[in-house]
Amino acid sequence: MSTLPKPVGERLAGFAQFLRDHGLPVGLTEQQAMLQAAHVLGATQARGLEAAWRAIACSNARQWKQWPELFERYWYPHRLKGTVKVSGATRPRRDLRQAVANLKQTGDEGGQIPGASPAAMAAADHAFGVGESAEADAPRSMGGAARTDALHDRAHQMWMPDDLHALQRLAQDIHQHMRPRPTRRWQSHPAGQRLALRATLRRSVPHGGWPLTPVWQRPQTQPPRLFLLVDVSRSMESHAAFFLRVARAFARCADARVFVFHVRLAEITPLLQRDSAVVQEKINAVTAGFGAGTRIATNLQAFTRQSARAQLSRDSRVWLMSDGFDTDAPEALRESLQALRRHGARITWFHPTRQRPASAALEQARSCVDHFLPLATLADLARARPWLY
Repeated sequence: MSTLPKPVGERLAGFAQFLRDHGLPVGLTEQQAMLQAAHVLGATQARGLEAAWRAIACSNARQWKQWPELFERYWYPHRLKGTVKVSGATRPRRDLRQAVANLKQTGDEGGQIPGASPAAMAAADHAFGVGESAEADAPRSMGGAARTDALHDRAHQMWMPDDLHALQRLAQDIHQHMRPRPTRRWQSHPAGQRLALRATLRRSVPHGGWPLTPVWQRPQTQPPRLFLLVDVSRSMESHAAFFLRVARAFARCADARVFVFHVRLAEITPLLQRDSAVVQEKINAVTAGFGAGTRIATNLQAFTRQSARAQLSRDSRVWLMSDGFDTDAPEALRESLQALRRHGARITWFHPTRQRPASAALEQARSCVDHFLPLATLADLARARPWLY
């Protein structure tokens, strides 16, 4: 099997690092898609290749405007005015046409693009129209083995400002309509039903003791505590980015706690509550580095017993975002969900396909989960609102 020449791989890897240094969230998945795009388009389609890479690497309007200058600076520095001083270290030549030509030749000889996972190859094939006729009628499957579309709708793979604003508004609407829980405390309110005697007496002092300005109270309420657990295992590689976008929206408007898991559990709430290109790159790195096996039951036990034990109550909402493919025993998942339910938490399971995945773990968890809901696009999240209130 032939492999990609080292200089070509170094040039593309160097370009990806150059983009990351300037705030573009180019992770492993984006780099694999760029490799596949170069292989499909070839060296003669430089303008089309630039447009394809731009769509892969840019996720907002600022990055979209920044792209032309970055592309020229890396691949065509001789076109820019002025000079740039660099160290005396020898660097490989940045020749876009030659790099893509070598990549195309490697693919034509039957070699495989190194580092390109089946999911990334399938995403690139769909994006550039390769193999659509052969797989138009192929059934969709789960588990990371089939060349299927990642979200069954590529519209939200590239997030523009309007999409992000729509997601944030939808998250705020869902949070505002969640049924608040009453507490034992009281708060002042003009339409309250209970007279606050002490506050009324204090206000009556300027009026000679006459209660001319009574103070009324009503029971204080608090919104339910929201927890989101996002599966970032290998089988969820194509879906984790969308779920993390949704989790970030609720972390910012609903003060939700967000966890990611594969074979272990980690909280990323502080990252999601900040908004910067560097933070987004860290989130992408966490997601890419997690792509391993799945132990849903083990991570649920760690979440229930350690991470959120003090905050779980009958008013807690736990949203589990996973395809249900688990290496733990199905009975262990059912026991973990039952332990979570004993704290009074209301559990909603979001799966990334229109039809529920054929997972033995999901069948065991059927009686322990309040709702199983599909979540592949923003429209699915909007349709799920009645079950989330």
